[in-house]
Amino acid sequence: MILKNSEKKENNWFEFTVESDGAEFEEAIKKAYLKNKNQINIPGFRKGKAPLAVIEGMYGPEVFYQDALDELAQDAFEAGIQEGNINFIGVPSITAADVTEARTAVFTFSVELYPEVELGEYKGLEVEEVSTDVTDDEVNAEVESVRKRNARKVSVDDREAKLGDIANIDYEGFLDAEKTNPFDGGKGENHELELGSGSFVPGFEDQVVGMKVGEEKDINITFPEQYAEELAGKDVVFHVKVNGITYPELPELDDDFAQDVSEFDTLKDYLSDVKAKLFERKSEQAKSAIRNEALLKACDNMKAEVPETMIKSHIDAIIRNFANNYGLSDPKMSTETIASMLGIDEETMNTAIRPNAVNESRLELLVNAIIDKEKIEATEEALEEYVAKVSEKVGATVDEIKKYFGMDYIVSEFKKEKAMEIVADSAVPVKAKKTRKSIKKAETEESEKPAKKTSKKAEKIENVDDAEKPAKKTTKKSTKKTETEEEK
Repeated sequence: MILKNSEKKENNWFEFTVESDGAEFEEAIKKAYLKNKNQINIPGFRKGKAPLAVIEGMYGPEVFYQDALDELAQDAFEAGIQEGNINFIGVPSITAADVTEARTAVFTFSVELYPEVELGEYKGLEVEEVSTDVTDDEVNAEVESVRKRNARKVSVDDREAKLGDIANIDYEGFLDAEKTNPFDGGKGENHELELGSGSFVPGFEDQVVGMKVGEEKDINITFPEQYAEELAGKDVVFHVKVNGITYPELPELDDDFAQDVSEFDTLKDYLSDVKAKLFERKSEQAKSAIRNEALLKACDNMKAEVPETMIKSHIDAIIRNFANNYGLSDPKMSTETIASMLGIDEETMNTAIRPNAVNESRLELLVNAIIDKEKIEATEEALEEYVAKVSEKVGATVDEIKKYFGMDYIVSEFKKEKAMEIVADSAVPVKAKKTRKSIKKAETEESEKPAKKTSKKAEKIENVDDAEKPAKKTTKKSTKKTETEEEK
C-alpha cells in the first residue's frame, strides 16, 4: 500500500488517497473467489468447482472487484494513516474506491483531523482551599441521623397528630366536591406519612395535623402549577382517615447506645470514630474539589478549537449512560430515539447535556496533550498496580478486569489518570480572598447571634476530643450499621 497524495480541506477535514500494488489486489481477488465460488453455477462444472478464470470469462474480470475492494479497504486506510502520521477523530469515510487498468485498487478517504492544542499553564495552579475541619455540629448531625434510624415507634391514641408524628392514613382524591370523580394515582391505604416531611402535595400534611386516631375528614388542596399536566393548578378534595399515630422515641445518648450501633464500648470512643470518619470523608471531597478546579483552570489556560464531532460523541455517551439506568441499552437504537424516549427536549440538551459534553471534550484534549508533552508511558509494574487498585474498588479480580476492558483500554485510562494527577497534585490550595464587605457582613451576623444554649447531652458531643483518628476498638458488640461504617 502506498500513500499517493493528501490534502487538507475546509473545517479541519483531510483527504488522502492510497493505492495497492498488483499483487495485493490479485490476492484480494483470490480471497473473494474462494468466498463466493460455492454460490456460482457454471455449465460443465460441479457447483463450486469452476476455476477463477472460467468465472471471470463468463461474467467479466470485474465480477469480484467489489468484494476485493471491501477486502482491501481497512488495510489501505490503516496504511495511509500510519504513513502520513494522520491523527484523526470520529468515523472515517470512503469517498472513492476504484480499480485501475493495471488491476490495482485506489481508495480515497476523508477524515476529520484531531485539533491542534496549545497547552497553557497546567502545573502549580492556584485553587481555592477546601476545609477538612469537622465541626461539633457535623458530628451532632451524624449521630442524630443514627439515633433516628434506631428510634422506637411509640403509638399514641390520646392526643391529636402533630408535626414530627407518623400518621398511618387511608386517603382518596377527587376532582369534585361531591367526591364522585376520583383521579388516577390519588388513592392509598395504610400509608405511613411523616408529618412535616413535605412528601405530599403542599397543604396536605398541615391539614392532617390536629386529627386523632379514627377521625375522618375532607382536605381541600390546590395542586401546584408545576405538576403533572392532568392535575396542575386544579382544586381537589382528599378524603382522609387516620388509622394510627406514632412518634419516634430516640435512644438515650450513652454507652449502651454506642455499643448497640458500633464496635465501641463507650460513647466517647464512638464519637471520636464518627469524627474521624467524617474527616476522612471531607478529605476525599476536598481532594476531588481541588482536582476538578485545577483541571478546569488548566482547560481555561489551553487554546484549542473543540471539534463538533468530539462534542457529539460525548453527548451520545452521556445520554446512553443515563439511559442504562432505565434499561435502555440497545446499541442498535439511535441516540435521538433514546433521547426522545427519556423526554430529553431541546432546552435540556442545550442547557445541561451539551455544556457537559463540551467540558468533557476540552478535558480530553487537555489530557491527551499533557500525555504527549510529559511523554507518559505505562510500565508493566505500574499497570499491574493500577489494575489491582481498580479491581479492589469495583470488587472484581485482576484477570476479570483485564478480560473485560482489554489492555489497550487499560493503558489508555492509566495514561489519562497520570496526566490528571500531574495537574491535581501540583495544584496549590490557597485561602479564598474575602472582600471587606463580606468580612463586615460576617462580623455583623456573628454579633447578632443569640447566646448558644446546650443541654448536658449536647455537651457530651461538643466536648469530644479533636482526635482525627478512630479510637482503639475494644469489643465487637455491633448489631447495626451506621452510615459511616457503610462507607468503609
